[in-house]
Amino acid sequence: MLRSQARTIVVDGDACPVKKEIVAVARSFGIPVLMVSSFDHVLQAEEGVTVVQVDRGADSADLYIANHVSAGDVVITQDYGLAALALGKRCKVLSNRGQEYDNSNMDFMLESRHASAVERRRGHYSKGPKAITAEEKMNFQHKLTKLLTLLQENVEL
Repeated sequence: MLRSQARTIVVDGDACPVKKEIVAVARSFGIPVLMVSSFDHVLQAEEGVTVVQVDRGADSADLYIANHVSAGDVVITQDYGLAALALGKRCKVLSNRGQEYDNSNMDFMLESRHASAVERRRGHYSKGPKAITAEEKMNFQHKLTKLLTLLQENVEL
């Protein structure tokens, strides 16, 4: 098992469909995982995985994560607001489908988030994201492995 520098994979765990994939990749790199979720979701701590449960509030997990990440951590979330906060703290951020969030695409994503919120206030609701496929899980695992490999090799990302 390879040893990492002081880095943690921090997971917005409430609706994350790739928890098992994250744990498998993290173990292969010797990187600890912090899973954060509300009390409504039951997550099990295991070797290398710490679980923190927070209040049910809509942004409780996001705020906990934003207040506990450090530069160099890897954050897994599908929430654009949390992604923006983590980028501001010099974290690497991936969606649960393997899309890397960065400063070049964050403005567009936050504008999309705002537009969706406006539509919801008007009573227009979308179906939400499609269920993740086995192929997308494999893609995520590949992207996380690639990111951690580059970080380990100190490649400037």
